[in-house]
Amino acid sequence: MFSDRTNWKLTRNRLTDALDEVRSSGAPVLDLTISNPTRAGLHYDEEKIIQSLASTQALDYDPQPKGLASARAAVGKYYQSTHGIHNFDPEQLILTTSTSEGYSFVFRLLCNSGDELLVPKPSYPLFEFLADLQDVKLAPYPLIYDHGWQMDFPSLQKAVTPRTRGVVVVHPNNPTSSYVHAHELKSLNDFCRQHELALIADEVFLDYALDGTIHQSFAANRDVLSFTLSGVSKISALPQMKVAWVATSGPAEQAKAAQARLEVIADTYLSMNAPIQWAVPALLDQRHSIQRQLLDRVRGNLKELDRQLAGQKTCERLIVEGGWYAVLRVPVTQTDEDLAVDLLRRKSVLVHPGHFYDFPRDGYLVLSLITPPNDFAEGIKRFLESPS
Repeated sequence: MFSDRTNWKLTRNRLTDALDEVRSSGAPVLDLTISNPTRAGLHYDEEKIIQSLASTQALDYDPQPKGLASARAAVGKYYQSTHGIHNFDPEQLILTTSTSEGYSFVFRLLCNSGDELLVPKPSYPLFEFLADLQDVKLAPYPLIYDHGWQMDFPSLQKAVTPRTRGVVVVHPNNPTSSYVHAHELKSLNDFCRQHELALIADEVFLDYALDGTIHQSFAANRDVLSFTLSGVSKISALPQMKVAWVATSGPAEQAKAAQARLEVIADTYLSMNAPIQWAVPALLDQRHSIQRQLLDRVRGNLKELDRQLAGQKTCERLIVEGGWYAVLRVPVTQTDEDLAVDLLRRKSVLVHPGHFYDFPRDGYLVLSLITPPNDFAEGIKRFLESPS
């Protein structure tokens, strides 16, 4: 009765079952996986956010496939002022309700059924579901760790086939926290030109560099056809507002053709609602306050993590460049899932096993650095006290 594309394994994983068991017992859980910034104890300008949603202009229906001009202009201003793309044209934008929707638009634009996209591994486990729904196949290419995470270009060359249509990069990656650096961008552009591929760049965590560096956005990439995805979910820590976008760049003729086709796709759905679009300038302005809070939180938790790790020799924190997550390398005395389940049941501390993010082997745990500081410090203490 159902399509093959939705033939997923829908049984609950052991960690979810264990979490329900612990919570049902009444034991408070120290959640070191928190990804929802609205529940991380941050301070929002509630009045301005609520006011931004009350524009009377939203009472008029003005269906613009790319999104309202005022909303796109606000996004364009963000790229111009924050990332120095002075020639950024709001006409290269398509507004979407989420980066997931943006991915689906780009996948449909580039791929016929059965075509392939190259995706990083480890990375966030969203791509498999999006690819299944768009009848696209994924071919992983590894990120390797050697004094920091790096793209493995020989593996990229081996992974490409006649059906490959594009390369996905996450800048910075979740959970490895690694940016695509300048020398890697040059190699990526050369690789895409060689094989006539598009670049798809997920930049939702772009603004969260721990050293304060402003990393170049792929929205400025003109060398090959590029699609840059981002939104206020992370930029302004407002995932519930459902504002995202796709920015198209690259050689003029290719970019123009891509924009025209994306506009038809967007026009087919017209998924953006009017109140949110009119609110985009105010929602993007929230980033100035919220990003300071989040970066202070991330840096503080990272400092606390390093302080506690300094008292032992078995666990190692991998280098963190940007984003909200840290990866711990731990002794392989059991599977990562067994370790996470055991830690939850014995210590009431929730962490993510590395295999959730397609780490190639056991020995990795993923922690959220936006966890409230007291919970984070106590959770790390309990983890390090537990027998390996």
